[in-house]
Amino acid sequence: MAGGCTGTDGVLIADRQNDVQIDARRYRVLVQQMLDAEGVPPGTETAVTFVGRDEMAELNEAHMGHTGPTDVLAFPLDLVPGPQVPDGASIRLAGDVVVCPAVAAVNAEAGEGSRPGHDGSVTAEIDLLVVHGVLHLLGMDHAEPAEAAAMRARETEHLRSLWSRS
Repeated sequence: MAGGCTGTDGVLIADRQNDVQIDARRYRVLVQQMLDAEGVPPGTETAVTFVGRDEMAELNEAHMGHTGPTDVLAFPLDLVPGPQVPDGASIRLAGDVVVCPAVAAVNAEAGEGSRPGHDGSVTAEIDLLVVHGVLHLLGMDHAEPAEAAAMRARETEHLRSLWSRS
């Protein structure tokens, strides 16, 4: 297994695949900055897990009814208030994002230019998938054209912020 689990401030990153090297710190910081920018209460727990093709295929079939691996799945928990912590703040759970870097690697070149700054690299594609998944956790969707446009605009804003720092 490539990496373990790392997390601070309620953001957990787990790497359970060996296909692509993952910079856990990059994604922990990205998710925390997204949560802050979107006005999510501090301490909200969110997990991003990177998995291999087989595990993603199992999750995709079990939860979406689709055969084969996909690039990203999001399991929102609607920021459900949780148990009280000692300082009186409520623990909240945004949910889990699962990304398959092997699928991202296949799609990366086609993603070039899909967002301003997307250079066709596997890292840029994984960045996009993490941002996309977290926005799903926060209630955004792309089923209708207006929703898709709004989600795409937020993705672009978060990615511009990330890529300008990189």
